[in-house]
Amino acid sequence: MNLIRDAWIPIVRANGDKELIAPWQIAEQADPVVELAAPRPDFQGAMYQFLIGLLQTGFAPEDEDEWLEYWEEPPSENLLKARLEILAEAFEFDAFSGPAFMQDFALPDGETKEIAALLIEAPGGKTIRDNLDHFIKRDSAKCMCKACAAMALFTLQINAPSGGVGHRVGLRGGGPLTTLVIPPDQTSLWRILWLNVLAKADIPGFPGQDSQASVFPWMGPTRVSDEKGSDTTPEKSHKLQAYWSMPRRIRVEFPKDVIRGDCELCGANDVELVKNFRTRNYGVNYMGAWVHPLTPYRFDPKKEKPPISIKGQKGGLGYQHWLGLTLADDLDGERAAQVVRRYSEQRARELQIQRTARLWCFGYDMDNMKARCWYDHSFPLFNLDPAQRKKMFFWISELIDAAQDISNILRKQVKAAWFRRPEDAKGDMSTVSVDFWQRSESVFFRLLEHLANIPANQDEPPPIVYSIWQKNLLNIALQLFDTWVLDAPLEDMDMKRIVSERNSLLRLVSGCKSMKIIKAKALPEEKEGADGTKADVLLS
Repeated sequence: MNLIRDAWIPIVRANGDKELIAPWQIAEQADPVVELAAPRPDFQGAMYQFLIGLLQTGFAPEDEDEWLEYWEEPPSENLLKARLEILAEAFEFDAFSGPAFMQDFALPDGETKEIAALLIEAPGGKTIRDNLDHFIKRDSAKCMCKACAAMALFTLQINAPSGGVGHRVGLRGGGPLTTLVIPPDQTSLWRILWLNVLAKADIPGFPGQDSQASVFPWMGPTRVSDEKGSDTTPEKSHKLQAYWSMPRRIRVEFPKDVIRGDCELCGANDVELVKNFRTRNYGVNYMGAWVHPLTPYRFDPKKEKPPISIKGQKGGLGYQHWLGLTLADDLDGERAAQVVRRYSEQRARELQIQRTARLWCFGYDMDNMKARCWYDHSFPLFNLDPAQRKKMFFWISELIDAAQDISNILRKQVKAAWFRRPEDAKGDMSTVSVDFWQRSESVFFRLLEHLANIPANQDEPPPIVYSIWQKNLLNIALQLFDTWVLDAPLEDMDMKRIVSERNSLLRLVSGCKSMKIIKAKALPEEKEGADGTKADVLLS
């Protein structure tokens, strides 16, 4: 199976029909493709990255002018097919020897595993031996079709968590967060993908200038990392390898006597199946200042350590992460993904997009080798000019700082109300904070939309925004305190302690520095009644 030439990618067309297509068919205009239809959410996210990587590698525009041309009118299927055909040699999947997509160039032997072990959430060998696979069972997929095996392999390689001694993590670290810009209007898959493709100048160096193995590491002998000095850094590789990183040494076993049957992942009937793969440790060890264009990063203020990709978060993503994922562009701190910054700083204005685009964020929350959860979120992405972005960053930072402080205070006071000696009490209190962030999210985004519509020449935000935020944070904190504390069994309650800690909550919230900043910018209390209708309109 060749992943460029053959039809293997599940999609949905504009008329609702589902079928399998080859990558070049995303440019078809008659009944265009509108969405992917992978059998699992992590495969869905991976296949978006696969297609974006293909376009970035084989069909990247020379400059922004050419990018705009293909935004207005996609290339013909024949042109895209011809351009991607140049890469086809690197996308043979079921080769018995030699180069094979995302597989070790020459793996002579290794540990044989069932194909289900390619799935990131699959229980490991020790978990199975100890009979501890209580929630995610072994043998979840004893066999897969080749298409699902290719999706599973690619998903594992680009998200690879730690996997034991010498089993390397992905180029972005284990379980990285991916952020894609989604246009506001119901549109074709082509436009979604193209909006996340950069011009050649943004990723210097393209195939022809370097060996294929520098872009696609499976096209040559693996850079085995069992010795000192064998790490793979950006200086030793093509920048495009960020899209095609291959930290794990894996070779899928394709039996010479073809096995046919039904795929246990996608349900395809009477297809060729694979059941096993071989693996060894000490694959490619990615080190250094790698920066993936689809991922946000945190930079070391002292510039002594390489950037760290933003990972999936315990409890999911919320509005407290919005700044870092959308507006951050600080070399000494957080920085939004390169494709997001390109959209925000240039493309939104060039395309004259008036409606709010979406930022699609997804990724695993990993605890070393254990997948705790798969998260999938969508945030608004506004069309702001440079002056608006700078002011928005400052204003929203103040709102989020206040919410963060109150979240911490609330969690501490709930614990103090629960226990006579809270400092000795063990347990995870993060659910209290998650509840707070979720409860205050709708108000935050309504205020955010209001601030985004403030003209660039207006230097101060409306005081009503700060008034609404101040009141809502306090009310939500009190409501959640009552909910979490008073729902406990009556015999466990110490009402004197509860009342005391609730009063302390009020005092601490009002006295914290961030809330004093909010209050100083809010409407004076005597004017709040007269402006109540404004608040109602703003929050409607």
